[in-house]
Amino acid sequence: MTTAQAAPAGVTELRERLLRLDTAAVADAMDGLRLPPGVLPGIAARTPDAVACGPAFTVRYRAVDDDTAFRSAADYLDDVPAGSVVVVDNKGSRTCTTWGSLLSSVALARGVCGTVVHGSARDVRESRGAGYPLFSTGVTMVSGKNRVMLDRTGVEVDIAGTSVAPGDWIMADDNGALRIPAALVEGVVRRAEAVERTESRIREAALGGSRLDEARARFGYARPWEDGENGEDRENGENGDVDDDRR
Repeated sequence: MTTAQAAPAGVTELRERLLRLDTAAVADAMDGLRLPPGVLPGIAARTPDAVACGPAFTVRYRAVDDDTAFRSAADYLDDVPAGSVVVVDNKGSRTCTTWGSLLSSVALARGVCGTVVHGSARDVRESRGAGYPLFSTGVTMVSGKNRVMLDRTGVEVDIAGTSVAPGDWIMADDNGALRIPAALVEGVVRRAEAVERTESRIREAALGGSRLDEARARFGYARPWEDGENGEDRENGENGDVDDDRR
């Protein structure tokens, strides 16, 4: 019997930090690095309040090109490492599904951290009831069997214009889903944490009686990744950051 495996320590630590944030803070951090926001267009939460966060395990489907043989569901889930987010590319199709409750149940038991489907999912009530983080372009009850087949796993996929490579980090919540380039994830997380600190200071000051515009100016709302008053982020470009302040 296959049981859940622990994710690598580095993956677990980064995931725990990201889970204390949200995609809005991460998007602001990407802005601070003058990077494209990495949005996966059209992806919506099917499990409200859930967060998918981890390195991408990519899966690409293609249309069945031989209707003389039965094409069953694709078998790849046993190869997905714990701590991963499965990213399924079915070209945004709303005509058939590539993810259902059986996969959600097994993925949850194996320590997979969520699934993002560029296409349709089904059995969303069951996935929602299990608390499995599921995100997709659409929903349909129609099976993918005999309609689509597994093309490849572990390849770069195109999610409505945003490329996702294996190992890129995915974060998805009720705001939507985005990709963080693997080489920049440490710096993005650090800046996203600074964004959260800045906004917390502004909120506290405004709720304490300060004018909102004055609180925003004081704590650096225009550049929240610089961590409010002390601006410590301006002085170092570590962890793969782009030094965007010397311009």
